[in-house]
This record gives sequence, structure tokens and C-alpha cells, in this order.
Amino acid sequence: MAKNKKQKVTDEPIALDVQLNKGEAFIEKNWKTIAAIIGAIIVIVAGVYIYRHFMAEKELEAQKAIAGAQTAFAQQQYEQALKGEGTTKGFLKVIDEYSGTKTANLAKLYAGLAYAKTDKVDEAIKYLEDFSVQDDEMVSPAAIAALGNLYVKKGDTEKGITTLLKAAEEADNDALSPVFLLQAGQLYESAGQNDKALELYNKIKKEHVLSPIAQDIDKYIERATK
Repeated sequence: MAKNKKQKVTDEPIALDVQLNKGEAFIEKNWKTIAAIIGAIIVIVAGVYIYRHFMAEKELEAQKAIAGAQTAFAQQQYEQALKGEGTTKGFLKVIDEYSGTKTANLAKLYAGLAYAKTDKVDEAIKYLEDFSVQDDEMVSPAAIAALGNLYVKKGDTEKGITTLLKAAEEADNDALSPVFLLQAGQLYESAGQNDKALELYNKIKKEHVLSPIAQDIDKYIERATK
């Protein structure tokens, strides 16, 4: 038994050495490929780290840069908000210089609304379409609804209604959804599609009972029923 045990102990390092030799032969034969793979992994990992760090700094810079434009927008100085003044950057500059940040995305929303306020419909649509909606119940649905209204203003009522319905679905709350549904219903009525309007009015009455609009929806239902 002792002899067998000793033989077992002796055999294990030999087996390990064979495996090492096989491993070394493989590495030697495929070194360039392995080196390339390792190098690529390092570049990717380092790149992700640097990108995240850079974007964190860039995001902070963007948030500081947009402040002046937001103030101008709040004061209804839309041209200044868009183009900036002096050392103050406008939304367009923020979008250009801080591309990829959440702040630049927000600047697209502001720019779209600023253009809408100055009756530049095509420009407003461009920036609102480029705005990436987020997972929230207020800002993003309102942005979608604004886009829907611009489509209507442009003459594409069907696309406007579809977009308003999307805004109502995205909001999914009693504050905004009934507003967008009512708008869509009125557009259906103006297009002579009272049955579709009635469907939306009843949806408001049934699903958004707590909404102030629901309290007054019967008159719309009555009008669409005639």
C-alpha cells in the first residue's frame, strides 16, 4: 500500500509537468493571437473606464454650461436661449460640445420647445424628434405631446394624433394622460371621426376618474354622440 501511495505522489507532478508543457507549446505557437486578444481586452476595459470617467466630468461641465440658457428660456428669451450670448452658451452649443451627455439630450428638448415658441416648426420638430425620451412620467410624455402638436400644426393630423396617444400611454397618469387623450379626441372630432373621439372620451371617464378633465368629460361624450 505504501509503495502504491508513493507511486501516486510521484506520478502527479509528472502529469502536471506534461500539462504545463502542452500549455507552453500552445502559448508559444499562438502567442501573437493571445497577445492580440489580451491587448484588445485591456484596451476595451481601459476604454470603458476612461469613457465613464470622462463622461462624468463632461456631464458636470455640461450641467454648468446649460444653466445660462435655461435662465434665458425661463425669461422667454428664446433666441438667446438657443444661441447664447457672450460667454453664456446656448442650447445649440451645449448639444454640439457635450454630445452624448444627458444634459445635451435635455438641451435638445429645450431647443425644440424654444423653436416652437418662435414658430420655427421644422426646427422644433427636428430637435424634439432627436430628443431621447427617458423613463419618466412627466417630462418625456410632455415632449412627445409637444411633438404631436407640431405635427398637427404642420398639417399631419393623423401623425399628430398617433403621437398624442403615445404620449398618453407613456405618461400613464391622471395628470397628463387625460390632457393628451382629450386633445386627440378633439382632433378626431374635427376630422369627422366621432366614433374614435367617443372612444377616447369614454377612456378618460373610465380610466382617469380622479382627473379634473374626467369631471367635465360628459359634455364631450354628448357632443361626439350626436
